[in-house]
Amino acid sequence: MRLSKLAILILSCLFLLFLPTRVFAQEEFLTDISVEYRIQENGTAIVTHQITLENVFSNLYATSYGLVLNNIKTQDLKAYKDGQSLRFEKKEEGEVTKITVFFAEPVVGKGKTQTFNVSFSNPNFATRTGEVWEISIPRLSNDNTFRSYTLTLAIPASFGNEAYISPKAIDSRKEGNWLYYIFNKESVEKTGITAGFGSFQVFSFTLKYHLENPLNKKSSTEIALPPDTALQKVYYQEISPQPANVYADEDGNWIASYLLEPRQRVDIEAKGAVQIFATVRPFAKPSPSTLEENLRESTYWQTSNTQIKEIARRLQTAREIYNFVYQNLKYDYERVAPNVDRMGAVEALNSPDKAICMEFTDLFIALARAAGIPAREINGYAYTENPKIQPLSLVADVLHSWPEYWNAEAKSWIPVDPTWASTTGGVDFFSKLDLRHFTFVIHGKDPVKPYAPGSYKLGANPQKDVFVSFGQLPEERNSQPEIKAEIVRSFPFSSSKLSIEIKNPGPVALYDLAPQVYFDNKVNSKESIDVLPPYSSINLTVLVPYSFLGRSTPNTITISALDKSLAIPTFKNQVIIYDLLAIFLILSIVIFSLLIRFKKLNFNIIDVYLNKLITKLKNVKKTSNSDPTPPNK
Repeated sequence: MRLSKLAILILSCLFLLFLPTRVFAQEEFLTDISVEYRIQENGTAIVTHQITLENVFSNLYATSYGLVLNNIKTQDLKAYKDGQSLRFEKKEEGEVTKITVFFAEPVVGKGKTQTFNVSFSNPNFATRTGEVWEISIPRLSNDNTFRSYTLTLAIPASFGNEAYISPKAIDSRKEGNWLYYIFNKESVEKTGITAGFGSFQVFSFTLKYHLENPLNKKSSTEIALPPDTALQKVYYQEISPQPANVYADEDGNWIASYLLEPRQRVDIEAKGAVQIFATVRPFAKPSPSTLEENLRESTYWQTSNTQIKEIARRLQTAREIYNFVYQNLKYDYERVAPNVDRMGAVEALNSPDKAICMEFTDLFIALARAAGIPAREINGYAYTENPKIQPLSLVADVLHSWPEYWNAEAKSWIPVDPTWASTTGGVDFFSKLDLRHFTFVIHGKDPVKPYAPGSYKLGANPQKDVFVSFGQLPEERNSQPEIKAEIVRSFPFSSSKLSIEIKNPGPVALYDLAPQVYFDNKVNSKESIDVLPPYSSINLTVLVPYSFLGRSTPNTITISALDKSLAIPTFKNQVIIYDLLAIFLILSIVIFSLLIRFKKLNFNIIDVYLNKLITKLKNVKKTSNSDPTPPNK
């Protein structure tokens, strides 16, 4: 009896040994996940995880699966297999959401698989900011045990063209009204996905400048207005008061000049909108001398420093320099304040934990220039939701800075932002910048000037002067030149000067302006104007030749620029009259001289005749004075 009981116990143990064990440990299974983020027209994302479990051991099986989501909230959560719903539990602990899915049938046997789906919706992955849809997918945790992981981002084609996307998708395609971007595990583990869709972004702005002339005489001063660049176009709706003139400097800044009366103080307000483009548009190329200037050393860009030179020698390319800067400098939020001391490139290297946007920019520029790559600094506005580095505080105007480098292959200045790469954990702001950077001023030749809007303040308690918000393109988006002309004559029987003024009344700049001057419908002269900023003017002078009896003098002069033209009459008729009078005078002198020479004229006789004529006139005058009233008859 005891032996029988012992045999039964042994058999029972052997049976239990070969019976599959209930297992919850995911590392005992190979996991393949395919995730789709399908963004709807209203911005809501439908997220579907297709999960496949493959059993590694023959004596193990799974009755459930746990999915952990970081910083993702779920709505309309579902779990299903082959169209049949599966039971699940959801727990939220802070920013972590844990979902446990229970299987109706366990996966038993080595190599056996089970495929099921978990789906939910989330309205926070896609937001529309101004004219652009922006997508942000959180990064995949790098402590996962997935054998494979694929992420598909599906975007409605109605969102517009791809403005930027980071990281670069391993594949993309268009099917019907949807755009598909495919990412692998390695790419989404590092930074997640950021993308923007739309051809351009629009910001409205109001900028205020405060000027004062402390002298007892008239004085001129200048301010910098946001200019056009290869990635932005500015529309000025109003500048009050209007400047005396506006010109583009060597770096492409728009400089407005004002003439102030003695002791005059003036507040200037510029209003308008800026269009930020997703891709580089055709734009004026810098001169060779400008590119040469953007290789020089300066106060904050110490290209001759031994440490700078050595690092530049090792890195060489703009991409490597960008990676070095954002990976080696750390953003110091405590230094974000107005009028903070600028450290420069070398000190940024020596104090990498004390950097703000200026140091990221200065180090990039110094290394790029030392490597033979022209580079320059941009000061401006950059929109961010991060409250610690938002470009504007409540009172003081704290702007952002980022570098641009010259891409010889693309023949364009390319903006990058190593600061934001650092503060976002490595999001790619090198391959393509987002549509949130608004250029105020460009520092290439000089690392400090011109000063950006927000810097023109007076008094001990400066007010907020920079206001930027998402906006719309203005209705008026074209400029037509205004032409004024006047012919100025110095002396008779000499050439005249045609004085021409061509003015751009706004709202946008005029490019490749080629004003032509016609003499009686024949081109006499042609000028070339690369750019005429809003509220700027240019003066031209053309010589109108003098010709005897007006044979080569035009009847009409016409000045044309774009679709505008102005016709003005010349002094041709006056020239002819002057010439005829001159001929008559010369002939009279000649005849008179001949008569005298051949003694046909006697001056004594002429003198007697003139005396008699004068006497007769006097007598007539006396008679008239003595009897002014005629007698009655």
